[in-house]
Amino acid sequence: MTELLPDDLRRILADGTVVSLIGSLIILVVGLAIARGLAAVAARILVARDNEQAALVAQKFVFYGLAVIAVLAALDNAGIEVGVVLGAAGILTVALGFASQTAASNLISGLFLLGERPFTVGEVIDVGGTRGEVLSIDLLSVKLRTYDNLFVRIPNETLIKTQISNITRFPIRRADLKIGVAYKEDLARVRDILMDVASGNPLCLERPVPVVILLGYGSSSIDIQFNVWAAKDNFLEMRNQMYEQIKARFDAEGIEIPFPHVSLYAGSATGPVPVALTAGKGMAGNEPDDSESV
Repeated sequence: MTELLPDDLRRILADGTVVSLIGSLIILVVGLAIARGLAAVAARILVARDNEQAALVAQKFVFYGLAVIAVLAALDNAGIEVGVVLGAAGILTVALGFASQTAASNLISGLFLLGERPFTVGEVIDVGGTRGEVLSIDLLSVKLRTYDNLFVRIPNETLIKTQISNITRFPIRRADLKIGVAYKEDLARVRDILMDVASGNPLCLERPVPVVILLGYGSSSIDIQFNVWAAKDNFLEMRNQMYEQIKARFDAEGIEIPFPHVSLYAGSATGPVPVALTAGKGMAGNEPDDSESV
């Protein structure tokens, strides 16, 4: 059959170059497919062990590691000296290391986050005032989706250096309800009303017990903090319900929630000075002025 081929094509086939290239291509394609499959298997194993954070990072490590092996095997089959390639890659890696110290720092920080596990995918965290749900934990950064549906990327190095608040790590959360009542109100009665409202709300937990804390004497009210607990999934709904129910109950019981006001005094002996708006008059006669005076 080879006698039927043109002389140039017969020489190429006899040289084996085309066969080597085809074999290298097959090795590369099969190697990448195997790398993708093993990476997916590793991710599923870690997800089954409830470690989705490690699964995301391990999947990338396994895929890229096996992909490098597949590329090197394909190059070796094509007749390219792998040692020369590795030497050039080593020099390039050193050069890139000096040029991308930030990326290297983020990579190392990502490994620390992987080991420490301060949060996992799906939890809500607060980083420097930015609060959102963790979408992914990658080698260089963490991706968040904020409550107003913004996509935020935070470098791993920033997470290592910044205080992180994990909002949803524990199953229950405490709502600190700030309330003000008039000075004339009976605080013991106010406390009983608040505790009764909490006991009547099915989303408020009985344990830990709700607590009424007197914060002090404000400029217009006695300030109170009412601490109530709820399951983390019901936290926002419970807090909104409690504010509505406390307002409705105070109105029904005649408990005043004062608005801010200011009193003017001209000495303790004279008492408050009445203030009224009257029509003013000009200095030279009885003609009214264009403006009002106090």
